[in-house]
Amino acid sequence: MTDFLLASDVRETAHRGDDDLLSAGLGLDGLRAKAPVFAVPAAPTPQELRRRAIHANWNGIADLGPLGGYGTLYGSMPSVPGREYQAFAKLPQAAVPFRVLAQVPDTFDAGARCLLVAPASGSRGVYGAIALAGAWGLPRGCAVVYTDKGAGTGYYDFEAGTGVALDGTRAPRGGAPLEFAPEGPVAEGVAVKHAHSGDNPEADWGRHVLAAARFGLAMLDRAFPQSAPFTPRNTRVIAVGLSNGGGAALQAAGLDGDGVLSGVVALEPNVHVEGRGRALYDYATEAALLMPCALLDARFDATPFARLPAMQSAWRARCARLRETGWIAGADVAAQAASALERLRASGWEEAALATAASTTAFDLWRAVAATYASSYRRAPTGAMPCGFRFAAVGADGAPADAAVRAAWWSDASGIPPGAGVALLGGTDASPDPTWPGLDCLRRLWSGESTDARAVQASIAATVARRPRVGLPVLVAQGEGDGLLPIAFSGTPYVKALEEAGFAPVYWRVPHAQHFDAFLALPGFGDRHVPLMPYGYALLDALWAHLSAGAPLPASRRFDTTPRGTAALDRGMLDL
Repeated sequence: MTDFLLASDVRETAHRGDDDLLSAGLGLDGLRAKAPVFAVPAAPTPQELRRRAIHANWNGIADLGPLGGYGTLYGSMPSVPGREYQAFAKLPQAAVPFRVLAQVPDTFDAGARCLLVAPASGSRGVYGAIALAGAWGLPRGCAVVYTDKGAGTGYYDFEAGTGVALDGTRAPRGGAPLEFAPEGPVAEGVAVKHAHSGDNPEADWGRHVLAAARFGLAMLDRAFPQSAPFTPRNTRVIAVGLSNGGGAALQAAGLDGDGVLSGVVALEPNVHVEGRGRALYDYATEAALLMPCALLDARFDATPFARLPAMQSAWRARCARLRETGWIAGADVAAQAASALERLRASGWEEAALATAASTTAFDLWRAVAATYASSYRRAPTGAMPCGFRFAAVGADGAPADAAVRAAWWSDASGIPPGAGVALLGGTDASPDPTWPGLDCLRRLWSGESTDARAVQASIAATVARRPRVGLPVLVAQGEGDGLLPIAFSGTPYVKALEEAGFAPVYWRVPHAQHFDAFLALPGFGDRHVPLMPYGYALLDALWAHLSAGAPLPASRRFDTTPRGTAALDRGMLDL
């Protein structure tokens, strides 16, 4: 059993009619439209914040574009009335709380009790898994409990002295329980829970998931007292997540000695196995340095995002800097790019992952991820992030973000700046390759022997996933074109480790699938890829059939997928 404390009262709200559980009343058309606006931009209501958070998290995870097939080939968007129960919870050893939120549909099937536990993807807020867990579970009469797993979008604003209250609104320190209010001296800028909590939340992902499961069961007791108690013995509890959420589900599987979980489904998991694969921080800092140069190789001439004009000068300067510092060889850019590419291949990068890593590089995600994770691993206070980085509230015009932008952080942000009016600053110089100093420093935290480096390395070692208990169904799916969490570094090493230990996980490899289904709506990108979400729904279908009716689990397999090109997706392209 995972012990946890409630760090706040439980907030119960009803969501029916034009404010349901699955889409906050927006429906598929509303989710495809622009984000809902606030009546008073600087003072949104809790209902407005919730609706916009649900819109943002759907669009941040799923491909809702007209060619992608959502709602016709796979998935659905019915109106699901019900109740929500939300609280701040806290692990006994933690410094700050994490957010938990249980959705209980009015159609909950008490005769086939089902609870999905859904840790957020990435560092997103508490609705970060709604497009996977909510969309599959709520229409089937399952309850769903979400958790931000110690990250989330409860940013603390030092200038205003405000954080995020339980209802999503901004509140001053001391005025209400806050999602995150950093301890220590007052600093400048913005504090982000993932980076500044002091807790290394990634090491506790599994505990967050198991604690969320206990919270969900307790909320079912509250919702249906006549049918209580709800326990792991009489309620099927399924952990499901994608990306960091998938890694959290697998971490929970390795800690579940009490048998809380009935099964686990993990998509594109960020999972670290001791002695196998590579840790995210390792390959992210490597890619941040090498990838800009490698992408200048001629093989990427037709690759989406590899030839953005604004990037080319800095990427050529990166080649020169890598050669000067001995990372690569070559007398000209072409030779240097080839050398950088070969170095990536030698460290395990596969061709399909290299191609889609162009988008990760163009959007500067490697630097954003590495700076945030380094701060978390170092347990750094807000004013002392490693390598000179800091977060600041900056608007689109470069001026300080206004009150309306700050009010929307909880609903709009992804949990890792930059974005939503929070900038990643520092770690730069005035050279033609301005981001080199910070990136080189971040890499040395992985490869070096300084006090800071040893602290970072110890925190990464604490994130290793353990083996699940014997008999627990574990189902994993990952795209072979995942350019953020390459399959060779994450899903495959985890599955192979289990197989060699005598386990029989289900492993689905999906060619032409990459990390961000939401990117498939971008012109020229979705043409080359298939969505991964349909395979997550299919794995949940298969696991439920196994748990409820004794059907055999599906076989591990590699699918025969076909990119959709410029036309609409056809189900046959998925080989499902």
